[in-house]
Amino acid sequence: MECDKCGADAIHHAAYSGAHFCGEHLRQSVEKRVKRRVRDDGLLDPDATPDDPDRWVIGLSGGKDSVALTTILDDVFGRDPRVEMLALTIHEGIEGYRDASVDACVELADDLSMRHELVSYEEEFGVRMDDVVEDDPEDMAACAYCGVFRRDLLENYAAEFDADKLLTGHNLDDEAQTAMMNFLEGDVRQVAKHFDASLGPFDERGDTDVFVPRAKPLRDVPEKEIALYCHVRDLPTHMAECPHAEEAYRGEIQSTIHALEENHPGARHSIMAGYEELSALAADAYRGDGDEGDENPGVSECERCGSKTSRDVCRKCRLLASIEAV
Repeated sequence: MECDKCGADAIHHAAYSGAHFCGEHLRQSVEKRVKRRVRDDGLLDPDATPDDPDRWVIGLSGGKDSVALTTILDDVFGRDPRVEMLALTIHEGIEGYRDASVDACVELADDLSMRHELVSYEEEFGVRMDDVVEDDPEDMAACAYCGVFRRDLLENYAAEFDADKLLTGHNLDDEAQTAMMNFLEGDVRQVAKHFDASLGPFDERGDTDVFVPRAKPLRDVPEKEIALYCHVRDLPTHMAECPHAEEAYRGEIQSTIHALEENHPGARHSIMAGYEELSALAADAYRGDGDEGDENPGVSECERCGSKTSRDVCRKCRLLASIEAV
């Protein structure tokens, strides 16, 4: 099998396009798609200047996706005075897992000379995921706790650093799974929120002062290609899977989409193309459907921690109270 671009030995066959790539041309293909997504979403504020740069916080876990994202963004914008980047790593308190990935994060940040911050559940919330999993006061999957805590820290620290955007390494497989889950749950309002939160181009999203807006520049690239990209570039990556990972429903969706892609190459891209168009329509229909002039109806501050929530007490604080009561 030869590379379509140069005739060298190919390391990957992209069945959805029919292309065969050697390592170097796989690298170029991935970078081209990420740059196109950055451009199409309008990631860089056109009004950014060296005196008033666009400030980005990148969620850096040490896994392949966040490592690839951080590296590509540094390649493109690392010497651009209009952009200021900060890598944020979260330590959940999982023995034998997160310590190794933190090492990868530190190594990468040092290699790129990028500012790097490390925060932990233990310092911020007084809990470690190993203990939460053992006690499990809510009788639910570890990922359900962890997702709430991680999201809270990402949002709060992005706000604390006065970030203009929060960037995460979600890939095509991740986003296709989320799209299918929202469809199957019939959650049209969540589809609408997805557009304004992280999918839509920045000049098409609804205005909000509640959360730092997110972006997902890797969302056009399949997971396998990101793994190969990291291998080709010999990037410091922690490939181990979290020992507590257990999302039964998402796992079923993942298996379904994998089977669809095997039998119908391009299924993931088709899912996302339709989903993004429908999410834009849903956002137009639901946006500002509360009080006149209120872009975020029903959102207030948590009475315990001050985080934004639609209830008196946010989900994070309710989970922490349940954990403390054990």
